[in-house]
Amino acid sequence: QVQLVESGGDLVQAGGSLRLSCTASGNIFRINSMGWYRQAPGKQRELVAVITSGGTTNYADSVKGRFTISRDNAKNTVDLQMNSLKPEDTAVYYCNAVLSRDRFSGYYNYWGQGTQVTISS
Repeated sequence: QVQLVESGGDLVQAGGSLRLSCTASGNIFRINSMGWYRQAPGKQRELVAVITSGGTTNYADSVKGRFTISRDNAKNTVDLQMNSLKPEDTAVYYCNAVLSRDRFSGYYNYWGQGTQVTISS
């Protein structure tokens, strides 16, 4: 079994900051990429930021310069520092990991349960 557990979601005012954290645990051989996605009501889930095991990052245009993704490979954790938050950042944020469970398996997507981020204007 593999579990991704997120924390850090909250209600904050526009202009504020939040830090989301996610820890992957269980039967994990190797993690390729880890990232954060979000889904607002009535919208599709979208990529926020992703980071590879080598540290290469990619951000959605809407969060560039405001959000920073970081990762601790030894602890299987990924964080998302969110600054200058806007009401349009309101969504459920999901942690994602692309990982393999043993040396013979392929890489598959795993998801956390989601954490609510609400930004008031």
